Amino acid sequence: MYRQLASVAIGGALAAITTFSGVAEQQPAPAQVAGRLEVLPVAGNVYLLAGTGANVVVQAAEEGALVVDTSTESSSEQLVAEVRKLTSKPIRYVINTNADPDHIRGNERFAAAGLNFATPVPNLAGIGGRAGGGGGGGGGGAGGLRPAGAQIYAHEEVLQRLSAPTGQTPPVPVALWPTDTFFTPKKTLSFNGEAIELLHLPAAHSNGDLLVWFRRSDVIAVGDVYTPDRFPMIDLARGGSVQGMLDALNRIIDITVPRFNQQGGTLVVPGHGRISNESDVVEYRDMATIVRDRIQRMIDQKMTLEQVRAANPVLDYEGVYGRNTTWTTSMFVEAMYRDLNDRKGSTGGKR
Repeated sequence: MYRQLASVAIGGALAAITTFSGVAEQQPAPAQVAGRLEVLPVAGNVYLLAGTGANVVVQAAEEGALVVDTSTESSSEQLVAEVRKLTSKPIRYVINTNADPDHIRGNERFAAAGLNFATPVPNLAGIGGRAGGGGGGGGGGAGGLRPAGAQIYAHEEVLQRLSAPTGQTPPVPVALWPTDTFFTPKKTLSFNGEAIELLHLPAAHSNGDLLVWFRRSDVIAVGDVYTPDRFPMIDLARGGSVQGMLDALNRIIDITVPRFNQQGGTLVVPGHGRISNESDVVEYRDMATIVRDRIQRMIDQKMTLEQVRAANPVLDYEGVYGRNTTWTTSMFVEAMYRDLNDRKGSTGGKR
């Protein structure tokens, strides 16, 4: 007998308690609330820090901490303090799933508070200081910008967006740039006795999205390619696409393994919103596919963007995904229309 006993929403995270054949499934402990910040054990050595902007995922154990996304600059000091409660060892790695400001603005403070494996001395930059300077130790795309701080991993497209050609002013300070980048479909790490895969998801939310798979904990941090509190965020200006987003959602579904009846099992931590499982991602993928097909049919009928908006192809989903004020229903419909219309090569009338 499979029975859902409780489903408790905790500030954007979801803690579910289930039983199978009368045996309780191990679940995260209740969240610890520190101001707006909520700290929730997810599974294994993985924790969710929510409430400060984008979700922050932390893997913490005997070797130290690995942090996925760093939220905003204003919340970074509080976030670092919470990470230090999870482990007394240094922050070793930071991973950015994309280049959006609410995912990378805490990079400087997290890196300065950490220590990479190439440097056996304490980080003299301090928590609040810039961890700049030359020298080795960073190893990757930015040429070793933080010889004593935590390494910051990202896809090379993220570094391309955050940096600038010689002689030009970059959009963000150098201290926020990744120190280690890769261009291949996958990069692997082993940390705290766990295999970790960094998987590039091309042309999804943007052109530099990463999925971070903690294989032993059976948790995936997926950034903004899956956001259950809003419609899919397709950033056309930065290489995102409708088909790439659907491909990314299918990639997540391919990795996840439910425990029973499509529930439980692999946990999915989005860039924004609650902790999910395979069933949640399937429902989200199906919604995006249905809306894509509706808008494509309207484009085939030569409807303009304003006509598509008036037809409201997301009416039956708006109550669930249309309440976000940062990424609105109108923005989602326009992004999907423009991408599908441009790829079709049709003008679709005046836009």
